[in-house]
Amino acid sequence: EGTVRIGTPDDVGTRILPQALGEFARSHSAVQVDVMTGASRVILERLDAGEIDLALVTAGNLDMHVERGEIVHTEPLVWVGRADGTARLRDPLPVALAEHGCAWRADAVNALDRAGRAYRVAYSSEYSAGQLAAVEADLAVAPLPRSLAKSSLLEIIDEPKMPALADTHVTLVIGAHCSEAGKALTQHVRAAFRALR
Repeated sequence: EGTVRIGTPDDVGTRILPQALGEFARSHSAVQVDVMTGASRVILERLDAGEIDLALVTAGNLDMHVERGEIVHTEPLVWVGRADGTARLRDPLPVALAEHGCAWRADAVNALDRAGRAYRVAYSSEYSAGQLAAVEADLAVAPLPRSLAKSSLLEIIDEPKMPALADTHVTLVIGAHCSEAGKALTQHVRAAFRALR
């Protein structure tokens, strides 16, 4: 019984969390689950304030909150463009980025700066769905987890001017006052990520 409050960025909340929540609902049908989506830094602030019980946050290799929790998933961060698009060929390179504070944004900007590649932020969104929309419209390319490069999108691997990106991680951070039901949900979350491997 009771309520479990979980915070997550939208990409995790729409791709991985549904499976974990479905399994949890079957084994803990009397528990209410509240899901809050937002930027990882905001989710962590809500966790620290006691507004949520556990958090799934995205992090780069150098983010401090990688050390705060348990890494439950790692995959390459890659440049994604529309399969038949021309955005990747434009100069300066138009990029679709998450808002400031996002690990994907920081890694992409640092890689472009190190490579000396001219770019402009053509589109900015708190949610990965906004970045995907910009890429699908061929307005820009975006740094996204490899698993999001599908359908009409492709990983840009044939463009020598595109700098390599680091891995991206999903970290599970459990709040100080997490309930037993919340701890049970973490087992389903871990299992959902293991199934992706």
